[in-house]
Amino acid sequence: MRESPEVNSISAEAKFVAEDPLILSTRDRGVATLTLNRPERFNPLSCAMISALQAELKALAEDSSVRVVVLAAKGKGFCAGHDLQEMRAHAGDQAWQRQLFDECSRMMVALTKMPQPVIARVHAIATAAGCQLVSMCDLAVAAESAKFAMPGVNIGVFCSTPAVGVARNIGRKRAMEMLITGVPIDAQTALDWGLVNRVVPADRLDAEVEQVVEAVLARSPATVQLGKQAFYRQIDRSLEAAYDIANETMACNLMLEDAAEGMDAFLEKRRAVWRGR
Repeated sequence: MRESPEVNSISAEAKFVAEDPLILSTRDRGVATLTLNRPERFNPLSCAMISALQAELKALAEDSSVRVVVLAAKGKGFCAGHDLQEMRAHAGDQAWQRQLFDECSRMMVALTKMPQPVIARVHAIATAAGCQLVSMCDLAVAAESAKFAMPGVNIGVFCSTPAVGVARNIGRKRAMEMLITGVPIDAQTALDWGLVNRVVPADRLDAEVEQVVEAVLARSPATVQLGKQAFYRQIDRSLEAAYDIANETMACNLMLEDAAEGMDAFLEKRRAVWRGR
């Protein structure tokens, strides 16, 4: 009996997972690096990839020894977005499609809920949900050769979910230009528009990421965690509600041992010794 395309798709994915992990995870001096590892297909966000990434993020969020997370990728592309072959294998199944986007959205939001800052290391093209992935990281460092696009319109699929994160980075008019035309933007434009924080030559990418990592490691982890949480809670609220959240956060922040240590160190002209987690 001949297998359906859906079975073939699942079997291929299972075979790949059995041979090589979809996510490579390394840790060093409080820095966890997660690397998308499906380079031959530009690291698509298949169901298995989303699940694997979500599991890694959950584990890291619960590990107080991890101070910073770097999200990288192997191969010629950073991330090509959702797996079109997998999506076509489930054509006509709206429930499956909805579950895919629900799971992906939960993973994207998890990036903002993690206590640690997440830095995207973007060495090459990031399209559709791959562009979304960059936008949902707290910081992003890109190589000059990187490009960014929400090109779903080119194949009749408007990038509605990628637009959620990207529009919150670059604003409505610029996001709509990317969404309606599908035309990629280069790294310098992404920098000018606010999608990434820094752009450097490819041979300096790791050094630039390391510079950002070192800056984070030099700060109080307790303060960074509290501040990141408050930032995402207030950013889309009304002005009054945002200030209410920020005011309470500042008051709580000043109760931290690290806040007292930081102010004392500044006044005494010495290096702070952080104690909080």
